[in-house]
Amino acid sequence: MQQNKYDDPGFFEKYSQMARSVGGLEAAGEWPALRALLPDLKDKRVLDLGCGYGWHCLYAREQEARSVLGIDLSERMLARAREMTDDPRIEYRQMGIEDIDFGPGAFDVVLSSLALHYVERFDSICEKVRHSLVPGGSFVFSAEHPMFTARAEQDWHYGPAGERMHWPVDDYQEEGLRQARFLDSDVVKYHRTVATYMNALIDAGFRIRRVSEPQPTPEALDRYPDMRDETRRPIFLLIAAVKE
Repeated sequence: MQQNKYDDPGFFEKYSQMARSVGGLEAAGEWPALRALLPDLKDKRVLDLGCGYGWHCLYAREQEARSVLGIDLSERMLARAREMTDDPRIEYRQMGIEDIDFGPGAFDVVLSSLALHYVERFDSICEKVRHSLVPGGSFVFSAEHPMFTARAEQDWHYGPAGERMHWPVDDYQEEGLRQARFLDSDVVKYHRTVATYMNALIDAGFRIRRVSEPQPTPEALDRYPDMRDETRRPIFLLIAAVKE
C-alpha cells in the first residue's frame, strides 16, 4: 500500500513548517549520527530513497559524488527539491520506493532518511537495493525506531498535570500496519522489530557494519530545547550495511 500524504496541500504546509524542513540537515537531530555512517561519497553514484526536499542529495554532491538520483512519491516534495537544486548531476524522479527496479551495479551507495517505515515490505526493498549496488556497495538508512512505532498512538504517558511521565511500549512483537497521527493527519506506517530490520538485511546478502540509536547532540539541544525529551527514549534506528 502506497500513500502520498505529502501531496495533500494542508499536510505539506504543516510539514514545511517543521524545523528540519526549514533548517535542513543541521536541524535534524539524527543527522550527525547518519552522516557518521555514510561512506566516502567522492566519485560515487548515489541513490536517495524518499529524498524529500533533496537535502541529502545536495550533501552528497557537496562531498563530490559523481551523480545523485533522488526518488520520491510526492510531486510537491520533488518540486521543492528542484527549486533548491542547481546542479546537473542531481536528478529527481517521481517514483515510489517499492517501485525501484534498477540494473545490477547501478549505484555505489544507497541511502534513505526516515522513509522506510512507510514501506510495507522491507525485505523486498533490501533485495532490490542489493541488486542495484556494486559489490562492496553501501546501504545506509534511518527509520523511526521500533520502540516508537510499536503503538499507533506514538505518544507519551502523561501525568495529572500534563507532564510527560514515560514512553509506553506495547504490541512490540505484533508487526504490521499502524494508523498513526502525524501533523494532525492519519498516516499509515509499518512497525517491525529491530530483529526484522537486521535479519532482512542479512537474508538479502548484506553485512551489517554499524547500528545506531542516536539522541540529539548537545549542540542540537542548545539550539532546539524542545528536543530534550528525545534523550529519554530512542526515536530513530540507523543501520549501515555493505553488500557482500
